[in-house]
Amino acid sequence: MKINRSAHAFTLVEIMIVVVIIGLLAAMAIPAFQRVRSSSQDKAVMNNLRQLSNASSQYYLEHGVTRITSAALVGTHSSSYIRAIQTVAGESYPTQLDLGAATTASGVAGARTITYNN
Repeated sequence: MKINRSAHAFTLVEIMIVVVIIGLLAAMAIPAFQRVRSSSQDKAVMNNLRQLSNASSQYYLEHGVTRITSAALVGTHSSSYIRAIQTVAGESYPTQLDLGAATTASGVAGARTITYNN
């Protein structure tokens, strides 16, 4: 008696080759994804720093002071210069801003520091 085997079945070797190819593609894609994620976090933090710096400059011009707390610039009340600062990577922003000084966020993704010079 003759046994008919399906001609459309995959062999173990073919399946293993497909798994290896998928693993290689994943090994190349994951580091690229992490670089893009890090870059986008840095850009978002830089944008927050730019907003803080610009708001403090506007405050300095209107009130004639050389130092301001970031709490006076951020909030939901009508006199706020910035509605909210959204953290994207667990970073912390300065509590005191000085006229003409660089603004720095520390602890970006736990390790990086980003500085914005006006």
